[in-house]
Amino acid sequence: MPDQGLPASLKHAIAARVRAVFNDTDKGERPVLRREDGLFGPASVAWRVHGDVTTMMVGGISALLLQMLHPAVLAGVWDHSNFRTDMNGRLRRTARFIALTTYGSRDEAEAAIARVRAIHGRVRGTLADGTPYTAQDPELLTWVHITETWAFLKAWRRFGEPAMPLADQDRYFAETAVVAEMLGAASVPVTKAETMARIADLRSRLRADARTRTVANLVLAQPRGGLEALPLGFVQRAAVDLLPRWARHMHGLRRSALSRPLVASGTLALAQTLRWAFR
Repeated sequence: MPDQGLPASLKHAIAARVRAVFNDTDKGERPVLRREDGLFGPASVAWRVHGDVTTMMVGGISALLLQMLHPAVLAGVWDHSNFRTDMNGRLRRTARFIALTTYGSRDEAEAAIARVRAIHGRVRGTLADGTPYTAQDPELLTWVHITETWAFLKAWRRFGEPAMPLADQDRYFAETAVVAEMLGAASVPVTKAETMARIADLRSRLRADARTRTVANLVLAQPRGGLEALPLGFVQRAAVDLLPRWARHMHGLRRSALSRPLVASGTLALAQTLRWAFR
């Protein structure tokens, strides 16, 4: 835990730097304020899980690596996204959507969901084998949702609340299913067991190829120097470690038994520092 005697200016500087990463000031974005009249509220498990910067970054990267293993999800991103030139922007937009739907007012949450649904309406095409795809497909929406929630919760439990009761974990999946359903997903799992079973059911449809590796390389690309290089490296490595073994194998990613304790301790130190900065 950072020294409580450190100057307030350092605390504010760290918080300001993080806010700058997640808010595009050129578009007039400001940090999302916590509102009690939103989809969840302060007593929800979603507020608890989604409120930690480090674990959300770890979970977000891990979820994206999982999502890209679905050929139709990969095609939608490959054909209709500028991820090659703005991967950070894509991650930032995803983080802002989660912030708005978790902490914003009901009006803000519904507006964010409506914007995403409008974008999904334009995302459609054909896979290499001739199969048509659309981002409005309820199965794809469910896959994206369950990989995100699974990864966010696992990261939170690993670096924030290891002893989290199973009842709270189930409540998290039940709460967040509301957003998935509003986006158009169907038969959304509402417990941890149901989520794990759905992921297992969809494994037979997952694939990895050269395009998958291209996306993964961009997601895991290291910045050239700067203060963000070391903490981002911890976050990226922790995200890989979070993946199921079969997913790491599909991506061709390895987890070193020697480096895992270092990654875990470095990620935890980063999480504690940011919690201190935002307290």
